Amino acid sequence: QVQLVESGGGLVQPGGSLRLSCAASGSIFSIRNMAWYRHAPGKQRDLVAIITGGSSTNYADSVKGRFTISSDNAKNTVYLQMNSLKPEDTAAYYCNAVLCEAVPCGFKNYWGQGTQVTVSS
Repeated sequence: QVQLVESGGGLVQPGGSLRLSCAASGSIFSIRNMAWYRHAPGKQRDLVAIITGGSSTNYADSVKGRFTISSDNAKNTVYLQMNSLKPEDTAAYYCNAVLCEAVPCGFKNYWGQGTQVTVSS
């Protein structure tokens, strides 16, 4: 019933910027948090950034000062603004949401299909 759809990935040069979007649709009563993960080949899937309650944010050390997570709560959408991109940022980026569809709330994890970000000159 619930779907997460990511967009905004692509090929960018080092030092460039991209803005990722993730829109949650379907039957949604409440969202606890939304987050971005990334997974590069041969590496572990890592948490990049998370936003809780629509305002409280946390970031991986590797992206602090370069990435910004934000949300439009009315649209059930989360964004990831990525600046000063480095080749090490190359990965598939996945949106995650913890939400309930109806009361009484039983919060569940939902995942998007991913969007590829490639940083290369």
